[in-house]
Order: sequence, then structure tokens, then C-alpha cells
Amino acid sequence: MKILRMRGFPPKRFAAINLFGVLVCRPKEVITPSLVNHERIHTAQMLEMAVVPYYIWYVVEWVVRLFMRGNAYENLSFEREAYSNMYDFDYLKKRRHYAWLRYMRKVRG
Repeated sequence: MKILRMRGFPPKRFAAINLFGVLVCRPKEVITPSLVNHERIHTAQMLEMAVVPYYIWYVVEWVVRLFMRGNAYENLSFEREAYSNMYDFDYLKKRRHYAWLRYMRKVRG
């Protein structure tokens, strides 16, 4: 995964952001293997959805979840899958396509 370090982006509350398969982080951000794995899971999600629909779905689901119980970002199906499996470094080898759909109903807090 290509890592691009930029001053002032992403916003401070995020360690990194995956833009079209490129990991963008601040210059001094520590990039751990688990963070890279988390972002690789997002890349797999993007590729199976032909990239642009992934971003559309991400935004639409986030807006819907704003009106639901809990934190909208933490309850996104894409994020739930990535956070749940970021420490399993073999996850992408066994991951089924559209695995994030299993996380659509799960809601935290």
C-alpha cells in the first residue's frame, strides 16, 4: 500500500484516510501494521464495488446513521468490518466478497 504523508490532512481526529487505495496520513503519524491492514480491508471493499460506488455508499450510510443511536462513523458497515478484523493479518486471504454486508445490522452503543 502506498503511503502519502501530507501536512494538515487528514483531519486531526483521524490517523489516516484511504483515498483510492493510497493511505494518506500526517507527517508524524505512526503507521502500525494493524492500521495498514484496516486500510487494506477498505481497499478490498472499494475494489469489489468499483471504487466510486463505495464512496457514494459510505456517505449515504453515514448520513442515515447520523439519525440512529450511537456514533455514525463507528457504526458504518465498512468501518465495522475493518475495525473488527484489523488485527487478523490473514483476514484478506479468507475474506468473502461483500463481507461488510454482515455488519449492516450491527450497531455499537
